[in-house]
Amino acid sequence: MSGSEFPILVCVSSDATVRQRVVQRLEGVGPVVICADLAQLRAVFPAPSAEPGEPGDEPGERPADRPATWGDLMVDRAGHLVTWRGAPLGLTRTERELLARLVSPPVTVWSYERLFASVWGGAYLGDTAILHSAVKRLRRKLRTLPDGPQVQTVRGVGYRLSVPPEAGDGRPDGRSHQA
Repeated sequence: MSGSEFPILVCVSSDATVRQRVVQRLEGVGPVVICADLAQLRAVFPAPSAEPGEPGDEPGERPADRPATWGDLMVDRAGHLVTWRGAPLGLTRTERELLARLVSPPVTVWSYERLFASVWGGAYLGDTAILHSAVKRLRRKLRTLPDGPQVQTVRGVGYRLSVPPEAGDGRPDGRSHQA
């Protein structure tokens, strides 16, 4: 390392006791950044913004400035708005970001790893609790929508968006496939 470089230790935990223990154990080691969640960490170390089409863009991810639609569902990440048949839905930022990924064309299975990296901006370390919890809250809210989309689990892989069985045959518009 050159004289102007130094390591920074980062602790991200929603548990105040854990954060306090980390500070005590790392005292004097070097600079330590303590955050309650990844949103706080992003505020301290904002990532450079990438232009659409630059290397590193995930296929199927949409730029935040264009709303994603799936049938009667519209997710506007830039406007912080989700609507179903024109009526706004009260979703948290995390729920909105999850839904934005799931409706991104092509609508496909999103692996735990890809969802975690895309929504929380961190490396997936095998603990799916935070992801499962967010999906559970999103499912609860989507369940209230008449003929609305559902988040379907693909066991051991991830999640995908689907329409409820009584609403159609899997197409967002509810129309049947023609032979």
